[in-house]
Amino acid sequence: MAAILACGEGAALSHRSAAALWGIGRERGTSIDVSVRRRCRHRRAGIRARSRPSLPPDDIVLHTGIPTTRPARTLVDLATELDVGALERAVNEADKHDLIDPDSLRRALDEFTGEPGVRPLRALLDRQAFRLSDSELERLFRPIAAAVGLPPPLTKAMVNGFEVDFHWPDLGLVIETDGLRYHRTPSAQARDRLRDQTHTAAGLTPLRFTHRQVKYERAHVRNVLARTAKRLRDRRCGL
Repeated sequence: MAAILACGEGAALSHRSAAALWGIGRERGTSIDVSVRRRCRHRRAGIRARSRPSLPPDDIVLHTGIPTTRPARTLVDLATELDVGALERAVNEADKHDLIDPDSLRRALDEFTGEPGVRPLRALLDRQAFRLSDSELERLFRPIAAAVGLPPPLTKAMVNGFEVDFHWPDLGLVIETDGLRYHRTPSAQARDRLRDQTHTAAGLTPLRFTHRQVKYERAHVRNVLARTAKRLRDRRCGL
């Protein structure tokens, strides 16, 4: 608050300082990031002031009594400074603290068209929400399964009352795929847990891969699938 008062009218915490106050990131060293909605030439040790006359007033809210950029704006600003890993952690923390979920954030990006942080943030969200069509998923997954010696799976079969993506009845193996890696609604998470628990209780082995893994991380999928298939074959043979 002292930094805000020092910068005067139209000042608000932003960037890493706003992230720190929201609980989704850390400040950089001992400097406090402040954005000011007017032309300013503020120079004071310990304050990193940015002159931003075009910053909309709606992008500033009171948080713990301190003017602060709202979560969506904070994440857009962070995207200009953080690497992909740190930005992903910030998005995850915002979701975990119920500040803004990835779907809402993706929609909110339309408000920031042309701003430098939009492109990397959208690329991150699109990467994490990547989803194949059912036909493309099957087309890409079948060769992976064949490469580890598995026969063609049953697809979209009903198993224990649930429709599963891929099923090998002889091995008792069920493969499910998720379009969203880091964000699932509570109800979706509960359904996924119930499915996996039901399959496990019935003696099956459920595995989950993301759509992105199936398309872009095939070596990892192949490795996990091969090791799992070997264990199941050995178990079936009594080894």
